[in-house]
Amino acid sequence: MSECICHVCPHHCRLSEGSVGRCHARKNENGESVCANYGRITSIALDPIEKKPLAFFYPGTKVLSVGSFGCNMSCPFCQNYDISAVGESFFQKLYHLSPEELASIAEEHIPDGNIGVAYTYNEALVGYEYVRDCARIVHEKGMKNVLVTNGNAELSVLEEILPYIDAMNIDLKCFSEEGYEKLSGSFDAVRNFITRAAQEAHVEITTLIVPDLSDDINDMDREAEWLAGIDPDIPLHITRYFPRYKETKKSTDIGLMEDLKKTAGAHLGRVLLGNV
Repeated sequence: MSECICHVCPHHCRLSEGSVGRCHARKNENGESVCANYGRITSIALDPIEKKPLAFFYPGTKVLSVGSFGCNMSCPFCQNYDISAVGESFFQKLYHLSPEELASIAEEHIPDGNIGVAYTYNEALVGYEYVRDCARIVHEKGMKNVLVTNGNAELSVLEEILPYIDAMNIDLKCFSEEGYEKLSGSFDAVRNFITRAAQEAHVEITTLIVPDLSDDINDMDREAEWLAGIDPDIPLHITRYFPRYKETKKSTDIGLMEDLKKTAGAHLGRVLLGNV
């Protein structure tokens, strides 16, 4: 049996034949890392574009949002842990949608205000092949593609999908290597991902303000200054945390949220508060 190393994200999982990576969504088949969740749908809904959140990309429209299972980070405050922190065996039933079927459903909802497809809910890039294949067909039908991601992926994966992605919301979980280590992510990889994505697509950033992780004023100042170096008009969503999954600390203080917004606003022209 041949082992393989998965090169989709910085974990570079070493997989024996038939085994699944830490993301629950990539598997060694015949010595290659393949997308085990290809077309396996756990969630689909027609959402306002603002829920992604995207505030400056076709505001007032809707987007067909679709998700599968799996994620390559381990955030104790995850809002979608029931699909992101588990593998295929957890689900009694999964819908299957081919890229052609998904694009057709999106097209059917154009009269309802739909502009395209958003790849969201779980971490879409652990199954980037499905995103790539769907997004290409969605573009061929004249619609838009939106990616919601943690950005914890290798640039080679980003380059595969970038020609087809019109807008992204990328989570910047915190602004320290130590913080990303706690969440099983790579601070460098995420920053590289954001820098490259912003060169080609409309990008908005979300930072959830979690106590003792991303609530430091100095870190927010450094984050906003860094983002401004990419584009001073890049939108930053500063979002209020509520207890969820394994995280039980109390919700973010509203006054702190306002202070963080003011701090970020010294560098960025478009800073928004969320969940307040």
